Amino acid sequence: MTDDMQVFDRGAVLRHRERAAPDFESHAFLLREVAERLADRLDDLRRTFPLALDLGAHDGGLGEVLGRRGGIETLIQVERAPAMAARAGARGRPTVIADEDALPFGGTPDGPRFDGPRFDGPRFDLAMSVLSLHWVNDLPGCLLQIRRALKPDGLFLGAFFGGETLRELRAVLMEAELEVEGGAGPRVSPFVDLRDAGALLQRAGFALPVADLDSITVTYPDALALMRELRGMGETNAVRDRRKGLTRPTTLLRAAALYEERFGDGDGRIPATFQVVFLTAWAPDASQQQPLRPGSAKTRLAEALGTEEVGTGEASGPAGEDR
Repeated sequence: MTDDMQVFDRGAVLRHRERAAPDFESHAFLLREVAERLADRLDDLRRTFPLALDLGAHDGGLGEVLGRRGGIETLIQVERAPAMAARAGARGRPTVIADEDALPFGGTPDGPRFDGPRFDGPRFDLAMSVLSLHWVNDLPGCLLQIRRALKPDGLFLGAFFGGETLRELRAVLMEAELEVEGGAGPRVSPFVDLRDAGALLQRAGFALPVADLDSITVTYPDALALMRELRGMGETNAVRDRRKGLTRPTTLLRAAALYEERFGDGDGRIPATFQVVFLTAWAPDASQQQPLRPGSAKTRLAEALGTEEVGTGEASGPAGEDR
């Protein structure tokens, strides 16, 4: 991977996750909420997924939320941070320490960051990931590895932070930094938007891709409490080109004042927006429903609807595209 592709400092991501591990349970409410929303999607499916993968498992909370949903018999947890992996493994489920960028499943090439056993061939009925993929540098490559790790007609369910996440904090930090320090660096991670997410699934070779989003608003006493929460979640800034060193206290205090002034709710609290992109897609299989070839319909839409077809009087452009 070239330096141009490395948006995130993966070493910093690891350090943040390790630092958060001891007290993660106190800050895991958002991950649990997203895990519940993702797990609910299994309730709509009339099939079982005996062998499942939890990619970016944190402390193993997704497994607790899932229980026996979807007929899951074995859930293999993958977590890069050893301290987090130890907490996940303590819940009694098999746990592998590996990087999302170099999965040891599905016949993917060996990566320099994984020294454990590899598993040959597609094997999982289900792969899930909750609030981890937004820190991956090569997201298309990661999604491709997930698809290869699935059995034909296997299901992928993912959730990660989207483009409007922490928009309030992003705005006030930039303004405070410009005002106090005379310049601003990237303080909040860039996020993938909904349109790009669907395209990435197609690029990775998934069938029947669907991307949708939810917006979750959480309130805090002040901006400093929000920043402490992000630290406890392991979600502090890991952008590769971020400013190094500690933020000046005067900058933080000015950002907190701006946050209250611009976004305060009048009850002494401030809102924080977390936009979550949900992904649903399937590993290709011949048994899946296929779209009809354009022009292969044997019945006009007007006949099916019992109406009269009326022309628009407009000419068609090249390749049948309307202008």
